[in-house]
Amino acid sequence: MTTSAPPRRRGRSRAGAAGRDTVRVTVVAISALVAVVGGFIGSGAVVGTPIDEAAGGALSASASLVAPAGPAFSIWSVIYAGLLALAVYQLLPGQRADVRQRRTGWWVAASLLLNAAWILTAQAGSVTGALVVIALLLVSLVVALARLIGTRPASALQALLLDGVVGLYLGWVSIATVANAAAALVADAGWEAVGAGATVWTVVVLLVAAGIGAGLAVVGHGRIAPALSLSWGLAWIAVARIDGAPVSVVAAIFAGLAALAVIGSAVLVRVQRRPLRR
Repeated sequence: MTTSAPPRRRGRSRAGAAGRDTVRVTVVAISALVAVVGGFIGSGAVVGTPIDEAAGGALSASASLVAPAGPAFSIWSVIYAGLLALAVYQLLPGQRADVRQRRTGWWVAASLLLNAAWILTAQAGSVTGALVVIALLLVSLVVALARLIGTRPASALQALLLDGVVGLYLGWVSIATVANAAAALVADAGWEAVGAGATVWTVVVLLVAAGIGAGLAVVGHGRIAPALSLSWGLAWIAVARIDGAPVSVVAAIFAGLAALAVIGSAVLVRVQRRPLRR
């Protein structure tokens, strides 16, 4: 003999879940606005200090051999637009109780707030502090991606605005973390910014970045979005080392190869997962 929950208790449970969903989607929406405002401050267009001028230029394109050229950061416009679209999309009634939105919402909100915190920390002049913040940001996005893996998007639009945006965001933050780590090694740990020693550790860092991209491809089942933004950053590192100071042909070559390896890993995993047709 089975018993069912009393109607009143079941109704309270549904009301409680709906209330928690409302809180979550509201926090995500507010966090997205905070991140966009933080990005505007970080641009230095009206207020604030441009990131490449903050901390004595420790995060500029010429601070280390692993720093991307300036145009690489234009990807933030795409990421912020996607995050705002996601913030609006997850407010829709059909998305509020969606299991994938529930599984990732708080982690996305955390990443948005950490994004703003990173900008403020960098502008305060703490390169190592900024590294700690962006590492936490990276972890939050890795968890968000992990919670998406193994579940199918409810629609093509959800795949674009949730999986695609989180993936693009994660890929870029991955290369930004690598660049921030290099900046901290130079600015706070006293490592060489140029020279033979700098070239050696730069190659090691770039190989690590390629490994991160390959790992994301395997774990993410060949998702293209993280590979695109990560390889974008690596490609602009190559450009910076050829077309800007400090010049390093070796760093440029390895950055270009790392970009190709990241894209190639994602494509290879997708091809291998595709069922054979008979």
